[in-house]
Amino acid sequence: MSQGIAHASVGEQFEGFLLIKSSDKGVASNGKPFLTIVFRDKSGEIEAKLWEVTKDDEEVFTPESVVNVQGEIRQFRGKPQLNVRQIRLASAADGIHPEDFMEKAPIEVVEMQEYMTKIIFEMRNPNIQRIVRYFLKKYEHELFTYPAATKNHHEYAAGLAHHVVSMLKLGKQLVELYPDVDADLLYAGIILHDIGKVKELSSPMSPSYTLEGKLLGHITIMVDEVKEAANELGIEGEEVLLLQHLILSHHGKSEWGSPKPPQIREAEVLHLIDLVDAKMNMMNRALDKVKPGEFTDRIYPLENRSFYKPKIE
Repeated sequence: MSQGIAHASVGEQFEGFLLIKSSDKGVASNGKPFLTIVFRDKSGEIEAKLWEVTKDDEEVFTPESVVNVQGEIRQFRGKPQLNVRQIRLASAADGIHPEDFMEKAPIEVVEMQEYMTKIIFEMRNPNIQRIVRYFLKKYEHELFTYPAATKNHHEYAAGLAHHVVSMLKLGKQLVELYPDVDADLLYAGIILHDIGKVKELSSPMSPSYTLEGKLLGHITIMVDEVKEAANELGIEGEEVLLLQHLILSHHGKSEWGSPKPPQIREAEVLHLIDLVDAKMNMMNRALDKVKPGEFTDRIYPLENRSFYKPKIE
């Protein structure tokens, strides 16, 4: 299974090392406890059930642990599921590291850092540039290691930076096509809009939502941080308010999590670019897993549609 667990076919036998992304306890109809585990490697992830678990099992098979698993790929409710026969924790002698199992952004981190730096150099508004530089310095490590989400889009190492760079490239094209769009505002909104996720999510390896993430969310976190940064840098003026609005409105409408709808041109463009990049990432990664002439699994955030991969060349 050289292509990885996400490309496994139903009926196939599996033996190898996997990272535990999440592990949730449940109780079966017979009253006995079980674990629903999501395993992952660089190719993606698969769900498994571990039946009749002991207290020790619950304490051992936890997120971010690497395990050796033997089992078979079965189908459950239309999706592949790993039926576990044997499982053990990896030991030091196995020479296995958790980061070996993380899917990574398709662009090297250095290349993404250079592109973002280049964009910041192009900014003409000193206040916007200083605020963006402040956050790039403050969260440099997190920005280039964290995913953009726990699931759905860019949920891999450095996925947050990959999402930002892809959006910047889209934004650059749109600024050329529509020169009335303020490039500094748009680029700053793109770089800052999701940085709050480094506080919303717990870790790059197997992210879950922090208490701050659950109670406030990345939008509120970042709106507050922009104000604090401006105060620290001694920056006053409309730019601060506009940057806060870009962050507040980037989900587009209240039912999608935005406290305000876009009310400046750059906010509307930011929202549309964010949607395009997230949707393309979801579709591309789903289509990569099927052969020409086949349909993908249903993609819940895309109105539960499945997509056809054409056979034409």
